[in-house]
Amino acid sequence: MDWNRNVQLNEEQLEAAHSTEGMIRVIAGAGSGKTRALTERFAYLVNEGGVLPGNILCVTFTNKAANEMRERIHRLTGDNDTGYINTFHGFCVSVLQEDGHVVGYPKSILVLDNSDIDTMLQTIYDERGLSMRDMKFSDARDMIEMIKLFERPDYYIDMIDEPLEVLYKKYTAAKTAKDIIFYGYLYQEKKCFGLDYNDLLKFVLHIFSLNEEVKLKWQKRLNYIMVDEFQDIDEIQYDLMEVLRGYHNNLFVVGDPDQTIYSWRGANGKYLSDFDANHQNVKTIFMMKNYRSTPEILEVANSLISTNKSRIEKDIIPTLPGGKKPTCHLADSPKSEAKYISEVIKKIQAAGGELRDIAILYRAHYLTRSVEEQLIKEKIPYKIYSGVQFFSRKEIKDALAYLRMLVYKDDLSFQRICNVPKRNIGKRRLEFLKDYSARFGVTLYDALKENLDTKEMKGTKAEEFVRLIEDYAEKIEGRQVSDVLSSILDDSGYEDMLRTEGAQDRLDNLAELKQSIYDYEASCGEETEITHYLSHVALFSNADAEDHSDKVKLMTVHAAKGLEFPYVILCGMNEGIFPSRKIQTLDEMEEERRLAFVAVTRAEKELHFTMAEGVNIDGSPRYPSRFILDIDRELLDFTKPLPQHLEEDARRDIAVKERLMTMEANDEFYKPGDRVRGPIFGPGTVIDVDRQKQKYIIKFDDLDTEREITFRAKLEKL
Repeated sequence: MDWNRNVQLNEEQLEAAHSTEGMIRVIAGAGSGKTRALTERFAYLVNEGGVLPGNILCVTFTNKAANEMRERIHRLTGDNDTGYINTFHGFCVSVLQEDGHVVGYPKSILVLDNSDIDTMLQTIYDERGLSMRDMKFSDARDMIEMIKLFERPDYYIDMIDEPLEVLYKKYTAAKTAKDIIFYGYLYQEKKCFGLDYNDLLKFVLHIFSLNEEVKLKWQKRLNYIMVDEFQDIDEIQYDLMEVLRGYHNNLFVVGDPDQTIYSWRGANGKYLSDFDANHQNVKTIFMMKNYRSTPEILEVANSLISTNKSRIEKDIIPTLPGGKKPTCHLADSPKSEAKYISEVIKKIQAAGGELRDIAILYRAHYLTRSVEEQLIKEKIPYKIYSGVQFFSRKEIKDALAYLRMLVYKDDLSFQRICNVPKRNIGKRRLEFLKDYSARFGVTLYDALKENLDTKEMKGTKAEEFVRLIEDYAEKIEGRQVSDVLSSILDDSGYEDMLRTEGAQDRLDNLAELKQSIYDYEASCGEETEITHYLSHVALFSNADAEDHSDKVKLMTVHAAKGLEFPYVILCGMNEGIFPSRKIQTLDEMEEERRLAFVAVTRAEKELHFTMAEGVNIDGSPRYPSRFILDIDRELLDFTKPLPQHLEEDARRDIAVKERLMTMEANDEFYKPGDRVRGPIFGPGTVIDVDRQKQKYIIKFDDLDTEREITFRAKLEKL
């Protein structure tokens, strides 16, 4: 077939799709069709080059993106095998299922999510007498992650090399809450062969370092490696890609340095911007034509991001016809700002727009209070993308626990559903099973099986439960996951329990889960084993469950990354709100501006900025955001002129903050002992420096007592 005739790609997309060999970097502007270029390149390699899909790895950052890409490629190639199209973590699960034996782990590894971790923590707290006063679960999860990432990056050696009983001794010997929780968690993980997100990449890299044969097998298998959103990659992900491309040396990376917004979680945009410096013979392709937004919106985006100094200079090029100029509204209070937002929504509706097409974006969740109050008052339905996400709902976790019991028979799933529906296996009997499990070194499920005829289990439906699990476990091979789930929810009495409770919303959620499994099975093309599905679903991110109801969407800018909306209202555009008052350095401010750029480029048809006058909680005046002032004034349609005094005060305040950031970056602060001269108080000696409160303590020669002097003061070094 003539690829050029049958595939409508622009010149840059076509070049990317046809560039197959070596190190290739694609700098892709927002809305430039990079996902299409990736999928067309995959199809080109398969359809035209004859490459087997199983020899291609395509990495994305969310399961939602991976599913969409898998479906597109299936349509383009007609092949049920869509290769390794996955997230980093999902790909690592595939490696571990095949080669986890190198470190003594079974094929059926258990991928842990936050709910599983909390269950483990509860066990640790109960066993060692800890309470939430010692540490909240959320803090404990964060602490474990920090230890694994920074304090003890080689922790996995303990998990792999230490026998279970040695880990148990470390756990029981631990004295501090921190050590008890950490070693207890490692013990609980190894006990059920469970791995959390941080473990997956570490284990795979460790396997490759231990076993040259396994490493070479994967290197040879993956003829072509493609990585989407390369600006968001972190060090360990970068290391993994470097190892995997070691044989064929074919690495194709796509990203936009102007959308690097995750440095706080380890992402490093320099892996993309310095790609040509770190590799030989790199081919760079620029894809700048935008197919998402109107020219007016793109002009605002280009004007905004051009203020950043640390960037690859480029402009997004519009392809769509002209539209409305983005608007900017300064309200006299947050309450009137919210009222204006509701008026914008009504105008969009009156012009034929749907509520589901409108997104209200903000820097932080606390900003939604006045907006929500106004939407409720105006009876405008809305949904906040922040609360309990779909795959964290109780009924969804319960249903998946039933599936997990059939494969793993693990303690976490057992504790979740052994008494749901009620089987009279309450807290007292569960404690008995835990004691038996610890005494004889067996799982809770085996403890139950071994005690079915004892007095402790008399009067329960334990035997029914065991029969259910055993019967299904024997017959799951070759059955579709969706079929197994429907049957076991029926035979276990779980759905009957919800019907009796009148919990129609929970039944609806289960129906949605079944539909998502049908979709997953269809996107995979081939038969799907339950183990594969469970590993897949455990890695789902918060953005993976969609809501198609006609409601306005409220979300943070971070949550909106990768999404697009016909109408975007960006609220809270005040200095200290967006950019956040927490920003302390020039690098952080550039990332904050990139975040604003991401927000602007989510809009397709209309973009509205809103901000409010007044005072902040600390009594300081509210100023317009520097990001509004960064944009060429002619590109925005202000609902009323900015008061001159307010703009002048804002620019003066911003200049002082930028001066302080420059001082921080260049370490220009005076130090204790330095002799300085003040404009009023004359010569003196610096006693102390408080960078957090931005002040010096100075003992001036002509004054009896020391003074606190702001960094803003024009001091001269003597």
